Amino acid sequence: MTRQGPPRTRPLRARGGTLVLLNKPHGVLSQFTQRDGHLGLASVLSLPGCRPIGRLDHDSEGLLLLSDEPELLHRVASPATHLPKTYLAQVEGEAAAAALAALRAGVRLPDGPTRPAQVRAVPEPAWLWPRDPPIRQRRHIPTSWLEIIITEGRNRQVRRMTAAVGLPTLRLIRVDVAGLQLGELRPGEWRVATPGERAALARRAGGAGAAAGTAGKSRR
Repeated sequence: MTRQGPPRTRPLRARGGTLVLLNKPHGVLSQFTQRDGHLGLASVLSLPGCRPIGRLDHDSEGLLLLSDEPELLHRVASPATHLPKTYLAQVEGEAAAAALAALRAGVRLPDGPTRPAQVRAVPEPAWLWPRDPPIRQRRHIPTSWLEIIITEGRNRQVRRMTAAVGLPTLRLIRVDVAGLQLGELRPGEWRVATPGERAALARRAGGAGAAAGTAGKSRR
């Protein structure tokens, strides 16, 4: 079941094992308190005991996971697990084959090269909600949509990757984290994950971490 808007009158009391999927609206921080004029998650939902797993920048939208389990928070957010995260990016310009190939191969950023990404051009999603405020758009410059799957979580990584290949990101929506999907949640809506979804995420986080550790030892 989903709830929309700030459910302050009926907060969810997190108990051990709670995992929540939220469609974080544009302009909202991935923390409960507001800062620098930006609203926090408390403007959308009330979840005593829960914390966000990772983060989405205030100008990005889409799937944000929250949990009250410290171990799950650490395992899912850890860079060592390399859990896949899927984004839809509206970029400025035509997405040429060379730019897509560069993203797939890995882009060199000031903080080091990125891991190879899965990237493909896609049509504008039919289910997309209007953004408030709308994106900036130049009359004579087209935009393209990309589906980008990365296994890292650097600061503003997708935006920096697309800018590096000449395709500045205008709008960014996360739609999947390690198999958990945004689905039909609209901005500000959230739902509690099923026990099966929570168990699958914990299994993927543990398996991915173990695999990464094994691979690291084999290279030494």
